[in-house]
Amino acid sequence: MKYLVWISRIIVGVLFIISGLIKLNDPMGFSFKLEEYFSPGVLDLPFLTPLALAISIFVVIVEVILGVLLLIGFKPKFTVWSLLLMIVFFTFLTFYSAYFNKVTDCGCFGDAIKLTPWESFTKDVILLVFILILFFGKKYITPLFSPKTNWIVGGVALLACILFANHVLAHLPSVDFRPYKIGANIQEGMSVPEDAPKPIYEYAWRFKVDGEEQVYVTEGDYPTVDGEFVDVETTQIQAGYEPPIHDFTIEQEGQDYAAELLEEDKLVMVIAYDMTKSNLEAFEEVAEVTAKAKQNGYKVIGMSASSSDMANKIIDSYGLDFEFYFTDETTLKTIVRSNPAILVLSKGTIQQKVHYNDFDELGF
Repeated sequence: MKYLVWISRIIVGVLFIISGLIKLNDPMGFSFKLEEYFSPGVLDLPFLTPLALAISIFVVIVEVILGVLLLIGFKPKFTVWSLLLMIVFFTFLTFYSAYFNKVTDCGCFGDAIKLTPWESFTKDVILLVFILILFFGKKYITPLFSPKTNWIVGGVALLACILFANHVLAHLPSVDFRPYKIGANIQEGMSVPEDAPKPIYEYAWRFKVDGEEQVYVTEGDYPTVDGEFVDVETTQIQAGYEPPIHDFTIEQEGQDYAAELLEEDKLVMVIAYDMTKSNLEAFEEVAEVTAKAKQNGYKVIGMSASSSDMANKIIDSYGLDFEFYFTDETTLKTIVRSNPAILVLSKGTIQQKVHYNDFDELGF
């Protein structure tokens, strides 16, 4: 039991720290995932939506700290009970998502590692087993250091997490795992290779033969059956290749200008996924920065999921000298974790991506 506890202690501690740090790198992204869970179609807890970011930061910091406390063996009873309650909750959540197909990605490892709902549930069940070993063998969890040193290590870990969370929220994630990272080409991200695997479907054909219904299963071919066709049920048994960038459009009056605009040598995108939630004071600097960009030969466009009336109001209020195009809100949230933000592109390749606190870093 002693050795089982040590193995479980290392596995659980390391996984909680890694998982927590990945999400702490992008707490805004994890808050968007929590908003999905709080939506009416999932858990129906809309009153928690405004608190999503605060809950996100709290949960990921707790996740990291519990991993650290477990590894150093500090406060084992508190740590193990906290881990058990947390994993039971997460196991329920991932099972609910998988069984009812509500949220297709739990966000357990942010954008770094994508897991299907059932993979997430399986991962949580395995972790639950390890944590149960720790729970029943907590007497074998001994501290690595003196109580004073353990307090210092725990305190330093907590302070580091708070400072790191503050930094990425005031700027952008330190490591960008998304398909819109600096250096990525949007057109290439949307393309499908010729040799990419295609989706495989199974077709269950129902026929009435001699007065009885019979089912014939094929992978697409119409079966040769001496009977009356009733209906067919199609099931995807293997997913095909999905490009990392999809649902990317730059629309105006129902027309998509993405292909044309992504060919521009010098393009500046001002992104504000929801103008009602934007830092409006930042648009004063947006006006100055984009004016300089236009003087230096850049084409400037705005991208938002807000209405054209709202966009025109922002344009008039802050003297913006460019037009806004419509893009899906989820896509814009994926592109950049700032509202507003600015991207600089050359023929579809992202050269720069900055938070509104860092507009002075733009070299126009």
